[in-house]
Amino acid sequence: MDQSAINKLIAAHKPGHALDRPFYTSESIYQRDIERIYMRSWLYAGHISEIPAQGDYLLFEFAKESVIIVHSDTGEISALLNVCRHRGSRVCLANEGKTAKFTCPYHGWTYALNGELRGAAHMDRDFDKNAYGLRKVHMQILAGLIFVNFSQSPANFDAVADDLCEALKPYNLEAAKVAHRQSYHIEGNWKLAIENYTECYHCAPAHPEYSRGHALAQGKASMQVQLEELMEKSQHCGLSNKTIDNSFLRTRDFGTDTAFTRYPMIRGHVTGSKDGTPIAPLLGTVTQYDGGCTDFQVGPVSFALAYCDHIVIYRFTPVDVSNSVCDITWLLRGDATEGEDYDRDKLVWLWDITTKADKVIIENNQLGINSRYYTPGPYSSMEEFTARFIDWYLHSIVRTSAD
Repeated sequence: MDQSAINKLIAAHKPGHALDRPFYTSESIYQRDIERIYMRSWLYAGHISEIPAQGDYLLFEFAKESVIIVHSDTGEISALLNVCRHRGSRVCLANEGKTAKFTCPYHGWTYALNGELRGAAHMDRDFDKNAYGLRKVHMQILAGLIFVNFSQSPANFDAVADDLCEALKPYNLEAAKVAHRQSYHIEGNWKLAIENYTECYHCAPAHPEYSRGHALAQGKASMQVQLEELMEKSQHCGLSNKTIDNSFLRTRDFGTDTAFTRYPMIRGHVTGSKDGTPIAPLLGTVTQYDGGCTDFQVGPVSFALAYCDHIVIYRFTPVDVSNSVCDITWLLRGDATEGEDYDRDKLVWLWDITTKADKVIIENNQLGINSRYYTPGPYSSMEEFTARFIDWYLHSIVRTSAD
């Protein structure tokens, strides 16, 4: 498809309805998604606890890109493109580890932890090593969460920090640690994964484990009284009672989407566990369970669910037009000890079983969309946030005369 055909599809979209099939199957639109969405967005890459000491590193990868997130010898965290400046080989091959330097396995070019080229054998005398360090991408840290942006001129991250720093402060995520990370491969377009995450219309029929403890599955109207009671109680438990809704707004600088929305637990549940009972020490300065949880968002494709005793971070990344990955990170208080303060299986149970069910849902959704008989249907009132995402997405990929 050429850009003219893509623009016609965008113009033909019926507001309040799902997208047409090419948006999930066209290679041309997929490439447009990568350039217009992922290469311009603030993307969650990891947590500072994963690279606590000099030489610790991890890789952040999506589509065909790879970034080395490393704790350098100056004490700073750097985000280096994992592409050798000689002939383009991947430099770092392990997903995580510890090293004193990075050495390209192809021709042995050696780089310092800050990306500077230190060794390149058999090059001409006039070869300037200073001109061939590993390229960097923009990187910012919010409450211990590491974000990267591939754009040469990314949107100012201050807007994100201004929105969320105070609201996230009670959780003290800077002092948290990663208790578990897991990746779920999904045979479906990345947008289907995000659409599924941004609505709870499917929660009651598809996620009984989640629905028995979370009022969001009942819809916003039915939980209004519970929500008002929760917001009064939250501040007395050391939690923020703020509501922030700056998601998928055209008036925002691209990629600075943020949200912070509290909602109640139900039926005696106080956290996201099998029976709703506590599974880890309270986070930060939280003094007690208030019977609620918080959805928050940083950038357009990174989401999280914060309970009083742990936080679950969702990251959605594309592999190709028909495949994507959902990465989940479970964060706990930094001094929590496995086997004493928490049980890992109990910690991950709810969102592991929920995400496995979502994987099946999304893959079946993709199979149905692949049919020549698929036509987009209307959204329900419980899919309002998804409709906002779709409207923002179409606006983001359209080509204008300024391009």
